[in-house]
Amino acid sequence: MTLPLAALSQNAVDVAYVVAAVLFIIGMKLLGSPRTARRGNMLSAAGMVIAAAFTIALPEVDHYWLIAGGLALGAAIGVASARLVRMTAMPQMVALFNGLGGGASVAVAFSEWDRLAPDAGSLSGDLIGADLFAALIGAVTFTGSIMAFAKLQELLSGRPITYPGQQLVNAAVLAGMLVFAILAGVTEETVWISLLIVAACAFGVLLVLPIGGADMPVVIAFLNAFSGLAAVGAGFVLGNNALIIGGTLVGASGTLLTLIMCRAMNRSVTNVFLGAFGTAPSGAAAAAASTDGQTVRETSADDLAVMLAYARQVMIVPGYGLAVAQAQHAVRELADILETKGVAVKYAIHPVAGRMPGHMNVLLAEADVPYPQLLDMDDANPEFPRTDVALVVGANDVTNPAARTTVDSPLYGMPILDVDRAQHVVVLKRSMASGFAGVDNELYFDPKTAMLFGDAKASLERLVAATKTV
Repeated sequence: MTLPLAALSQNAVDVAYVVAAVLFIIGMKLLGSPRTARRGNMLSAAGMVIAAAFTIALPEVDHYWLIAGGLALGAAIGVASARLVRMTAMPQMVALFNGLGGGASVAVAFSEWDRLAPDAGSLSGDLIGADLFAALIGAVTFTGSIMAFAKLQELLSGRPITYPGQQLVNAAVLAGMLVFAILAGVTEETVWISLLIVAACAFGVLLVLPIGGADMPVVIAFLNAFSGLAAVGAGFVLGNNALIIGGTLVGASGTLLTLIMCRAMNRSVTNVFLGAFGTAPSGAAAAAASTDGQTVRETSADDLAVMLAYARQVMIVPGYGLAVAQAQHAVRELADILETKGVAVKYAIHPVAGRMPGHMNVLLAEADVPYPQLLDMDDANPEFPRTDVALVVGANDVTNPAARTTVDSPLYGMPILDVDRAQHVVVLKRSMASGFAGVDNELYFDPKTAMLFGDAKASLERLVAATKTV
């Protein structure tokens, strides 16, 4: 069975791939701004449709009923995910999609190897290298993403999971992967690439296991880059230029995003993946972080409503607690009420607030918060000295002044939002529990800071009701 388009020459298909690549690049450029992100997403999707359609039309492609079944299943999963998955669960979905990309690359690598390897010497050196690369990187991405999903979904503890000799175990598994890759390349036997995939899957689990929830933005960006690199390998295996181009773009953008996230935390990539960040500090660090004997000042929704209603400018600082409580709509309702009273409302967004890059932007966009009100860290920090009330909703480590002042703190050197420089600070939080860095937040003990304890959504709803009566 052939399709009508199958008569097209390879040159025509390559031209279509160029068009798809241009749409990918323009789409990614537009994704850089909330105002144009939706259009960018549509253009990128259109490019993928063009690339897939012309690939299916190639003369060597057959078994169209399998392709149709795969497309139908994928479309059903995509539509269901888009409509049923809450915005608060978007990090988990992104992690799973990264994993699916890696798993698809593994499937391509193994199937092509199994198809060609029985013919002795049929695998060229470049094809062997690309196939092994796709299998290794794809398997690490697959299981690493599953682990990230499990942590984000709280199926596993969000804290780093460590054990004695962990680095030695990781090194041994990594060495085993390299040995299996060499044996597979030399012998071209399927058993060795199978063992390589098993070892790489184990390494993906071990890689993410000791990483805390606070580092999930970096992990997701890193695994996104890996999924792109695995796709590049699969593209070379299949000889598909569109897959190579698309994978390269994903790999490059994911790598840049990983570096940006690390810079926002003043940490290196190796420290994120090897440092087990989030374990309780000890020794000097623990002493520096101690807040024994200090007290906090608690406030009520009624008192806070009066403070907000008579402010000139309020800066809302969202964090992961806002996502957990699904309080984005309550925040928007409070902001609307304050604006009717003549209060200027802005939002300060830290690059690593939440559990994936842009997490807070996505949540607030769902609540139709106007884009001009969203300020990144560099734009928000100069505003805090002119802010009457900084309202922190669920953010912890990204607002801790210890990052500026306490040399022995694990947070020291991390760029933070300067909420302590506002005239008044109010923190909405469930309890005094520390953040993922494992240290108390010095901000909570500042005399100008008041704490409103409870679920963020419930607290905001009480605050909305009280503010309406002021």
